[in-house]
Amino acid sequence: HIRLVHEAHSYKSLHQRGMVRAQQLASQHQRALEQAAQREAVLRGELDAARARIRDLQQRLFGIKTESTSKAEGQRGQSGKPARSRGQQRGAPGHGRTIQTQLAARVEFIDLDAPHCPGCGLPLDAFPGTEDSEVVEIEIKAYRRVIRRRRYRPGCRCGCLPGIVTAPPPARLIAKGKLGVSVWVSVLLDKFLYARPSHRLLQDLADWGLDLSPGTLAGGLHSIAPLFAPLQPLLLGKLRSESHWHADETRWEVFVEVEGKVGHRWYLWVFQSASVIHYVLDPSRSATVPAAELDGVHNGVMSCDRYSAYRTFAGQRPGIVLSFCWAHQRRDFLKLANDHPDLSSWALCWVERIGKLYQLHQWRNQAKPDSAYYAARTRHLKRAAQQMEAQCEAGLIDVTLAAPALKVMKSMKNHWPGLTVCIEQPGVPMDNNPAERALRLAVVGRKNFYGSGSEWSGQLTATMLSVLMTARLWKLNARTWLSTYLQACAEHGNHPPPDMTSFLPWAMDARRLDEMRRPPRGVDPINPEGVDTS
Repeated sequence: HIRLVHEAHSYKSLHQRGMVRAQQLASQHQRALEQAAQREAVLRGELDAARARIRDLQQRLFGIKTESTSKAEGQRGQSGKPARSRGQQRGAPGHGRTIQTQLAARVEFIDLDAPHCPGCGLPLDAFPGTEDSEVVEIEIKAYRRVIRRRRYRPGCRCGCLPGIVTAPPPARLIAKGKLGVSVWVSVLLDKFLYARPSHRLLQDLADWGLDLSPGTLAGGLHSIAPLFAPLQPLLLGKLRSESHWHADETRWEVFVEVEGKVGHRWYLWVFQSASVIHYVLDPSRSATVPAAELDGVHNGVMSCDRYSAYRTFAGQRPGIVLSFCWAHQRRDFLKLANDHPDLSSWALCWVERIGKLYQLHQWRNQAKPDSAYYAARTRHLKRAAQQMEAQCEAGLIDVTLAAPALKVMKSMKNHWPGLTVCIEQPGVPMDNNPAERALRLAVVGRKNFYGSGSEWSGQLTATMLSVLMTARLWKLNARTWLSTYLQACAEHGNHPPPDMTSFLPWAMDARRLDEMRRPPRGVDPINPEGVDTS
């Protein structure tokens, strides 16, 4: 009996220890399951992020480059029928060929070699009038100006003229240079306005019979670069005198070694006002660049993206207000829809709201500022912005909102004061597209010829972009303006002209603006006087 009692106690103790061990194993199993679930969630998140990245890269590489929908997707009106396509409509009367009346005319007469009747052989009689038609042609010629200066010998004995008198030489852009103004105008426009590599220009000129070496081209550009230096402070002064600017920056390679800088990546900044587009090349991407560009300016509105350097700059000057770009905010939702298809519907709803805000903003700008219509549209615009802000606040507290969508909402909330500047201040645009368009030429040039091979070449790039794009802003003919300016430099002894105001668009009168907006007048080397020889 005692032995049985001891065995019973032993079995009970073993059972208790077994229960404890079972509980320990169950607890360990539960912890293992929780850790596995956590690891699975982390791995699933990494997989979703990787897939989103793959979709983003595939869209960049293989996707369409426009947001416009195709006809197959159904550009339909409110009635459900396909919307009217753009361009000339089938069956509608056209306007006929455009006659280029601004071009000079060269009249050609075409006669029959032997005007006679093929049947009887009798000659044909001339009939009054002609059958007329036109063909547009382009003629490019490289020619040599053979300059023969007349010499004179005094026929008097007064001694005023000691020897032979020679007519003065023509003005040259570069002292003793063999290339005329027209060549350097073509070089500057081809390089800085049309973004073509210099070696392609040299190949093109060689096909026209003009052989130039790369050294001649580079040396000439280095010689004429100082001629544009006086324009920089004038452009900068006009920029600082205005109260609203667009700003953006992009990388620009400058292949020089700079002490304290690693690599060749510099940055080309653009600052655009109503009158000036000004470019700055700097090794830095910090807030010191806009601070130097707007030195002495303490009040105004700057339209920009959400880069931190602009916020740092505005923090140093309380009078500068940043207006953030709605196109960038819209791009966040489009990227979210592409990277996370399960959030596509939610993201595209926000894209529609932003589109409606654009429409209301445009309608307000189309109304007269002092009209009741303008006040009503302003109320509608502000009400739409308030509704959007409330929807953003609701999204931030929505526990069911996915993490990628919540990230976009937080960014929108953090930048909301800058996003609503365009709503509170009439005249401020909703996006920073003008600055991005102004940088497009630099991006094309960077892709075509990689950047600049020296610091002076990079600074010349910034200067020429400032000059030529400002001329485009005022709708000036860049070739006419550049030809006139370089000819004035040549006539002033290879120095900038003393009166720079005649070349500033905002200082020109209506007649001067009209002259600068016309194409340059070409000179025929065979008929320099332009006499009609028809």
